[in-house]
This record gives sequence, C-alpha cells and structure tokens, in this order.
Amino acid sequence: MGVRNLSDTLDTARLDQMSWYEVDAYLANSDGIFLPVGSTEQHGPMGLIGTDAICAEKLALAAAKTNNSIVAPTLAYTPAHFNTAFPGTISLSVDTFKAVVFEVLSGLQHQGFGKIYILNGHGANIEPINHVIARLPSGSVRIKSWWDFQPVQQLRQNYFGEWEGMHATPAEISITQAFYRSIPPGVASEPPEKLSQEFIAAHAGDKHSSPKEHRAQFPDGRVGSHSALARPEYGQALIEAACSAISEDFAAFCHSPAGTADVS
Repeated sequence: MGVRNLSDTLDTARLDQMSWYEVDAYLANSDGIFLPVGSTEQHGPMGLIGTDAICAEKLALAAAKTNNSIVAPTLAYTPAHFNTAFPGTISLSVDTFKAVVFEVLSGLQHQGFGKIYILNGHGANIEPINHVIARLPSGSVRIKSWWDFQPVQQLRQNYFGEWEGMHATPAEISITQAFYRSIPPGVASEPPEKLSQEFIAAHAGDKHSSPKEHRAQFPDGRVGSHSALARPEYGQALIEAACSAISEDFAAFCHSPAGTADVS
C-alpha cells in the first residue's frame, strides 16, 4: 500500500497551517482574516458537542477559499454556563471570554490584520464580543453569525419553520451532518415543546436560567428545536447559501474604509 500524501490533508486557508513566510507574503497584499467563534456544549441527543465551532470554522474556511483569504484558529471555548449540567459542555466566564477575545483581536491587529471578520456560531458570544469590538479602532472588526443572512434565514424557514427553535436546531445539525456524520435521533424523534414568541424574545442571546434549572426545563438539551428534521442535503444547501453571503460580506468589509461603522 502506498504512502498517503499528507499534503492532501492540509488546508492552505488556515493560519495555523501556514509558515510565517507565507503569512508575510499574504499581508503584503491583504489584511483581511476570518476568526471563527463557536462553543463547546451539548446540542441535544443527536447534535455534536462542537456544533457551533464546526459551523463557524467550516463556513469560514469555505468563504476564505472563495476570497483567497485565511482563517485564524477557531475560538471554541466560550460562555455556555447554562448548559454545564449536561456532560461535555465546557464554559468560560463572560469576563474571561472577553479578555481572551480582546487579546486575540489585539494580537491579530498587531500582526497587521487590519480587517478581522468574526464568524460566529453561538448566540451567547454576540453581546460580549460587541463589547470588545467597541474598544478597538472603528471599522477594524466585524461580527456576523452564519445565520444572519437573508438567503440562509429563508432556507431555515422553508425547511424547518417554527421547529428551528433556539438550540440544537435542525439547521446547525444539518450542517454538521453534511461535514461529518449523522447520529440517530433517539428521543429527539419526538418534537419538543414549542416555544412562545415571548420566551424567544426574553431568551435571545442564550439568556437562560441556571444549569440545574435549564436541564430540568429542557431535559434532552433541545430548546424548541426539532433536531430530527435535520438532513445532510439541507446542510449542503445551507452551506452554499451561507458561503456565498459570507464571501460577499467579507469582501465588502475588507474594502470599506477605516472608521466605517459596522452593523452586526
């Protein structure tokens, strides 16, 4: 059996798989970079623990190849305290997370990356990241969640409607199925209790109760999301729609002048 060509497994869009000579050459022509941010937390009976990080990283890599850009290592440890009563969840405090994000963004800027595009996959990240961005030069950092874009939202609505829910959503699980594997739904075969619009509004940004209370309220980890509706073919369509929108938004961001206000 022949020796496998290990170079086939490398991804030249990844900062951590480049040499400093290659980064130096890149910076001579471009100062844009993607920074994926996710989480390490339960995603229901059939969702991977790294779902949020996987979605952010894989979509950033796909968009970066379209834009001939690069992707910084993913921030996968983020605030997810409400899920820590479920095995596998690792959470940072908000203060620690904000400190890490500030150090990473400042470090990237020091290296010459003047346009940092944060691609987010976890609702609880948004508010603390925006607090950090406010401390940095205007127009130097943009945060977008992969679901922010109208074509992606439309697909989520078409495929899942109200069953998209808030956590362990069939959309994000469809994306991980397209990239990795499908886990049998088990108890997730049955739909969860539907969420009221009042609940969704009050808990946006993952503003949930204590870990013990949260698990008691949502014992299988799903929050209004019918995960079993996930399909890898839906994931592929979501990936294509998100990649196109993210690529376009990244290009516009990189060409915007310093001091331009960003809309998150």
